[in-house]
Amino acid sequence: MGEKVSDMLLLLVVAALSVVVVAGMQAAASILNLFLLSVFIATLCAPPLFWLLRRGVPNTLAVVIIMLGLLVTALFLLVFMGRSVNALSQQLPTYQQRLADLINHTIIWLNSHGLEIDQTNLPLYDYFNPRFIMSMVTYILTILRVLFTNLFLILLTVLFILLEASGFHHKLQAAFPDPESQAHFKTITANINRYMGFKTLFSMATGLLIWVQLALIGVDFAGTWGLLAFFLNFIPAIGSIIAAIPAIIWALVQLGFSSALLTLLAYLIVNIAIGNFIEPRLMGRKLGLSTLVVFLSMIFWGWVLGPIGMLLSVPLTMIAKIALASEESTQWLAILLE
Repeated sequence: MGEKVSDMLLLLVVAALSVVVVAGMQAAASILNLFLLSVFIATLCAPPLFWLLRRGVPNTLAVVIIMLGLLVTALFLLVFMGRSVNALSQQLPTYQQRLADLINHTIIWLNSHGLEIDQTNLPLYDYFNPRFIMSMVTYILTILRVLFTNLFLILLTVLFILLEASGFHHKLQAAFPDPESQAHFKTITANINRYMGFKTLFSMATGLLIWVQLALIGVDFAGTWGLLAFFLNFIPAIGSIIAAIPAIIWALVQLGFSSALLTLLAYLIVNIAIGNFIEPRLMGRKLGLSTLVVFLSMIFWGWVLGPIGMLLSVPLTMIAKIALASEESTQWLAILLE
């Protein structure tokens, strides 16, 4: 009886500490997001860095090469996003009026066919009116712009992480001489690197294909929608859906119903081909996370850290799963995540 009471007390203490930790992470989300995003970028840069080191390039020079590539890419994206957001902001009132006219004409057409609808009494009208839909488009793009405003701090953090990367293995051996602890850390690193590498390649392919197809259809800002698809593809389960909504609405307002259908079809083809066939075939189930856990982790980390938490939900949950699996007393929790 006493052992059961002590186990219950231990469980309550762990639950209380978890609440405190989560609350602290929420309070420090603005700082944590920058650090986690820096680690995310550094993880993507680690394979080419180690490739250069294996070719005999000095560590400092290899880091400089990687950072120059990052800087050029970031500046290109910054200029591209700045121009896109400015152009979108200028044309937004015109397209908002077009969307309002389209909704009104649709309601009039439905009323003329015997379906009496009063748009002011629609339960969902507050969420589907032109002002809300267009503000959603600009909000998504504003998130990306906010990330780029912290570009200097992120790149500086990435620089220091990469400078320490080559010697981190020796520090790990000195800090944790136990081979089992080193094996757990290597498992975490290998799984995260594998996930990040494949996910980046698939996201790039998704963004490029969306860009090309929307440009062929004639949708304005095709490059912007392609870039949005690239970033949101990192969010599991619903990222691709969120990326498709503003592009489909824009095609509907700009070109009409048929072009909106073609845009929807383009997103379906790309996401089904990559997300349902190519990605599972190459990545398989080696991540060891069920679909339900992936979806719930996205909601949880999004609630704790915001959009960046949704972006990094799978790597963060993987780290938690492997850490839980390393201790006998918490292995049951790791099994539940599979």
